Amino acid sequence: MKPVWIVDDDQAIRWVLEKALARAGVTTRSFSQAADVLAALESETPATLVSDIRMPGGSGLDLLRKIKDSHPSLPVIVMTAFADLDSTVSAFQGGAFDYLAKPFDVNEAVALIQRAVQENADADLAQTATPSEPGAERWMMTQSASTSMQEIFRAIGRLAQSKVTVLITGESGTGKELVARALHGHGARANGPFVALNAAAIPRDLLEAELFGHERGAFTGANNLRRGRFEEANGGTLFLDEIGDMPIELQTRLLRVLAEGSFYRVGGAQPVRVDVRIVAATHQPLEQRVEQGLFREDLFHRLNVIRLRLPPLRERVEDIPNLAQHFLTVSARALGVPAKRLTPEALAVLTRFDFPGNVRQLENFCHWLTVMAPGQTIDRQDLPPEIRAMEQQGAGETVVRGIATTTAPAGAESAPQSWQDSLLRDAQSRLDRGEPAIMATLTRQFERILLQTALDASRGRRVEAASRLGIGRNTITRKLRDLGIEDE
Repeated sequence: MKPVWIVDDDQAIRWVLEKALARAGVTTRSFSQAADVLAALESETPATLVSDIRMPGGSGLDLLRKIKDSHPSLPVIVMTAFADLDSTVSAFQGGAFDYLAKPFDVNEAVALIQRAVQENADADLAQTATPSEPGAERWMMTQSASTSMQEIFRAIGRLAQSKVTVLITGESGTGKELVARALHGHGARANGPFVALNAAAIPRDLLEAELFGHERGAFTGANNLRRGRFEEANGGTLFLDEIGDMPIELQTRLLRVLAEGSFYRVGGAQPVRVDVRIVAATHQPLEQRVEQGLFREDLFHRLNVIRLRLPPLRERVEDIPNLAQHFLTVSARALGVPAKRLTPEALAVLTRFDFPGNVRQLENFCHWLTVMAPGQTIDRQDLPPEIRAMEQQGAGETVVRGIATTTAPAGAESAPQSWQDSLLRDAQSRLDRGEPAIMATLTRQFERILLQTALDASRGRRVEAASRLGIGRNTITRKLRDLGIEDE
């Protein structure tokens, strides 16, 4: 059996993978730089290649491209400590079998390598398209430490070159349009137009003409022929935001366009054919809208080919420090002033905030701080009133990993509160402020607390934690990965 080749300038990473693969019965050969690999490939080939991205003397992405030119069926797994969208997309478009972000779970890494070895015969993912540069908010969709956003990056890498319809779900302010632009900008249609339309922002009577255009004289005031958004997006991508708010009668016309690839302008008699990739987004649960008769079931299934769920900011708090500093830098550049910085105390308060407005709300806070904070260093007393109010409220509450429970003042007598009472108050608070997808949010928080507590009690031993919780080892591994919990 051919060996697995490991390429990394870090001797410790090579050693860990060598030992783990040896225990799994997989032979290995290790290299510290790309040039040695290319020389060895002239005389032999491995079963799979595992390569770091950033190495002195030649990057792993350059090595990947050269390998795919000469050995297109060789599975290559890329790994890096710098988990960013560009690297992920470049890896997949360069033909990588998969992407491994450091630090990684050794057992999962071994399982991935074994799968690559097994699928070696029919693994041919070579792609040569060069990703184009996204827009001004590029940084927001290229850097993230959270596992959930890394999964989004992987999905963009796999979907960018495809024409398949994508449905993006998530709360308002999570960056759904940025994901749509990344799908377009990194794909084969990058040179075509990207056209966005918000179905909730256009009056009902005008939405049909906005989508499909109109002929001259179609209605009062239609003095000229006007092309709609579908025609404008021909050869590119049409992003339909807040698709859940589209009127039911327009949903019928949209379904016909998706099925046939043609439509009639308002007042028109000749069909207009277009080649458009559809990316739709909504903050509403479309399944409930279907049950309520507000959204066509057949259109839902037509749009729901691939679904990407964007996590709210409260589920990716590890990204708040970098996002906040980025927004402070952008805001300072726009105003022509030096960028301000957050103290550790201010940052700690900021990361405890619930951010119902998600990334957009954080961006607005940073603009406010750039203008209103008195000094170059932002302390906790300089934070916006909403955050200070939360901190003051926290004097009478205890926040446990995102769920607030009331704490009685010192010296006061009160009946002990059950966690169900705390959950009741928290759910009522979320319903009162109109927060969407409450069930999914609270379920994730409940599972996160339960898993983390079980891991703490078992000193990080997953098998013991799974046994005490009454779940299987594979289940706890999957849930830890999905929730972004690192087992230390």
